[in-house]
Amino acid sequence: MENIKSMTDIAYDILIEASGALSFYKIFEEIQKLRDFTFDDIDEKRSLFYTNITLDGRFITVGENYWDLRERHLFEEVHIDMNDIYSDEEEEIEEEEEDESIDQENYDD
Repeated sequence: MENIKSMTDIAYDILIEASGALSFYKIFEEIQKLRDFTFDDIDEKRSLFYTNITLDGRFITVGENYWDLRERHLFEEVHIDMNDIYSDEEEEIEEEEEDESIDQENYDD
């Protein structure tokens, strides 16, 4: 039985060869060439690949839909502090509640 690499394994090899970040579309284009997807399969495979590259810890997005290998970047560059995200969401919720309260007060007048 032939050993077929996953799309994320192929992407890893592509990025190793590239020595730097590439656009998602460039990576997928290379995968498409190697895997020879049919025209009907392309949209489904692209969506699946995007999901997989997002979930695979070996990859990071470096902005503007460019992807690179996590191992090439310092922890501080790629770490997302979830406390910051949650505190931002809480601030937005509090602001929305304040706006709704003000709107309700104006309505009552």
